[in-house]
Amino acid sequence: MLKLLGSIIIISACGMAGLVKARTYTRRTGELRSIQSALQLLETEIAYAASPLAQALHSAAACGEKNVAGLFLRASQELLSMTGQTAGEAWDKALAVFYPQSSLNRSDLLILRNFGSTLGVSDREDQIKHLCLTQEQLRAEMEKAEAEAGSNVKIWNYFGFFGGIVTVLILL
Repeated sequence: MLKLLGSIIIISACGMAGLVKARTYTRRTGELRSIQSALQLLETEIAYAASPLAQALHSAAACGEKNVAGLFLRASQELLSMTGQTAGEAWDKALAVFYPQSSLNRSDLLILRNFGSTLGVSDREDQIKHLCLTQEQLRAEMEKAEAEAGSNVKIWNYFGFFGGIVTVLILL
C-alpha cells in the first residue's frame, strides 16, 4: 500500500513538473502578444493623442492585457515619481520587477531593454519608428516562441508523466 501511494506521488510530482515546464512555453507566447498589443496602444497614445509619456504608459497599462499591464504601469509610476530619472531608467526599473515573474527569455529582455534606451529621448516620429521596430522584433520572437511551443509543450507534458513512471519502475 505504501509503495502504491509513493508511486502515485512520484508520478504526480513528475507529471506536474512537466506541466509547469510546458506552461512556460505557452505563457511566453501570450506575454509577447500582450506586450505587442500594449506597445501598439502606446504608439497610438504617442502618435494620435500626443499624450505625455507617463500618461501614455498609464493608458497602455489601463487598456492593455492584465499579464503585462504591470510593466507599463510601473514605468508610468516611476516617471511620475519625480526622482529625476529618465524614461529609459524608469523602463529599466519596471523591467527589473516584471522580468523575474515573466516567462520571457533573455532575447526578449534584450529587445525590451533596447526599446527602453530609446524611450523619451527623441521626437514623436522617431519614437513611433522605435515602437514599430520593437514590435517587429517581438513579432519575430513570437514566431520563434510559437514554433518552440508547438514542439516542446507536448514533449514536456508526456515527459513529466513518463519520467515519473520510469522513476517508479527503477525504484521498484
